[in-house]
Parts: sequence; structure tokens; C-alpha cells
Amino acid sequence: MTVLRAATRGSPLALWQTREVARLLARVGSGAGAAGAGRAGDEVEIEEIVVETTGDRVRDVPIHQIGGQGVFAKEVQTAVLEGRADFAVHSAKDLPPRTAPGLVLAAVPARGDVRDALVGRTLDQLGPGAVVATGSVRRRAQLAWLRPDLAFTDLRGNIATRLAKVGEVDSVLVAYAALIRLGRAPEAAEVMPTARMLPQVGQGALAIECRADDAATLGLLTRIEDPGARAEVDAERAFLDTLGGACDLPVGALARVGPPGRPGGGTARDGMLRLEGLVAAPDGRVVIRRQSAGPAADPVRLGRALAEEVLAHGGRDLLARS
Repeated sequence: MTVLRAATRGSPLALWQTREVARLLARVGSGAGAAGAGRAGDEVEIEEIVVETTGDRVRDVPIHQIGGQGVFAKEVQTAVLEGRADFAVHSAKDLPPRTAPGLVLAAVPARGDVRDALVGRTLDQLGPGAVVATGSVRRRAQLAWLRPDLAFTDLRGNIATRLAKVGEVDSVLVAYAALIRLGRAPEAAEVMPTARMLPQVGQGALAIECRADDAATLGLLTRIEDPGARAEVDAERAFLDTLGGACDLPVGALARVGPPGRPGGGTARDGMLRLEGLVAAPDGRVVIRRQSAGPAADPVRLGRALAEEVLAHGGRDLLARS
């Protein structure tokens, strides 16, 4: 029996994600296999190490004002670096685009649905001046581009807290994968197609980190890697990193391996990776959106190249004004 300690946030969604990783590792250990798994090994048991993050403690301030990406990850990463846990489970969209020194992104399992969803009313049902709640500047900017007549208010808290706001506001906008994972998918009034609402970098994916010098843990975690999901996440993270990574402007990206049009997950069917990315003004009045494709074997190069194209077509000016 191999016992591994997993650092995780304590929200219901974070615990679901950690238990999903435990399930995947158990399948590998039992010989059932998983996407990207190697040979079966000993049974793996996971001990949950629950960590409170800055994002969990500070709930009355917009995320982009308390540090943006990383506010839900830093303390979880610290638990691994200090040896209190063997690995960390994150929502990939919560991670900064550069891995913290001393850690390695060990595995990205099969990806879930990447789309956003409105809970409450559909976009067509929202009248002029209707109020939509979201804590994401990316979601707000893209929705304002589609519907400049809408009003917006900030939204923080776990999924249950967010959904409870329906009624106080006309709709809330959240990640559809979160609704699916918590058994609340039927509450979605409308699932937004990615052609209208490009997701956050890494949305729908899990990211598992461990210490760079922990070869034994790394070897176990790589068995649950999904190569297609990893290529997608690597391309999106390279796109964000090239843009500057920590900028507070609305940034979205979506990479897809294989045939286009999949709502999430999959394997490299044709060896190609398609990447779409955007940078927008916070009020949604300017949206710069470009797409490209390249070999799935070199996702970082594709991500960097598309970011440079976005920068050259107005993105640099938007960033300079931020």
C-alpha cells in the first residue's frame, strides 16, 4: 500500500477534484488503467490535507484585486514544498502560468467540460439592464461585448453560495464543469458555446503538482496523465505566460486536440492542436481574438506564437493601458 498526502482546498468542488484524482490513482493501482496510465502498481491510498488559501479567507474583495491567479493555489503549493503533503490538486485555471520553483506539473488528467453556464435566465431572457453576477473579468468583458445593455455585479464564494444569489440577481455566470461535478448541471439555464464565451486558461482541467525532486510520487502521478489534455493546457498556459501572465485584463484561451467542436476532453486524433485566444478591454468594448494551429507535440510554441500575434494586433496597447 502506497499512502500519498494530497494538499487541497476545503470547498466541496476542491474535495471532489481531489477524490477524483484518488479514484484515478486507485484504478491504476488495481490494474484497471486510466488515460495515459502506465503499468499497474501497488494500491494507492490518499490522505487529504485541507489548506485554507487567501482566496478562501478574503471573500469580500474581487479576486483580481487580491492577486488574481494564484490566490487559490499558493498556500496549497506551500504545503507540498514544506513536506506537509506529497502533491497538490488544483483547478488548472487557478494556477499562474509558470510553475513555482521546486514544483513540477506532474499530471493533467482527462479534461472536463470547458464551457461557462448561465444559471437563472438565458441570455435571450435577460432584458435591458438585467443584472448578471460574476467574479471573472473575462466573463464580464465577453458578456458585455455580446450584450452591452446588461449590468454586472461581483460574485465570490463556493458554487452553492454563488447559485444562491439567483433571485437577488437575474443570472449568475459560472464554470459548467463545476455544476457537472457537484451534480447541479440541471440548474444551468444556458451553456455558453465557446464561440461566444472563450473560457479561462485551463478551465475544466485538473492540474496536479508535486516536488520536482520527488521521483517516486512523480512516477505514480504521471500514470493518470491524459496526453491530449496536457497538450491543451500547456498551449493555453504558454499563451497566458507570453501575454504577461499576471495581467488583470480579461484573457481567455482554448486549445483543442483533434477534430474541432468537442466540448471537452479527448485524445490526439490527428496530431494537430488548434488554439484560440483573446484579450479584451475590461468593459468589453474591445475584444481581440485570434486562432492558429500547430503540431500537438509542441504546444508551448503554438501558445507563444498566438500570444505574439494577439499582442501585435492591439493586445500590446490594451496591456499598456491596464
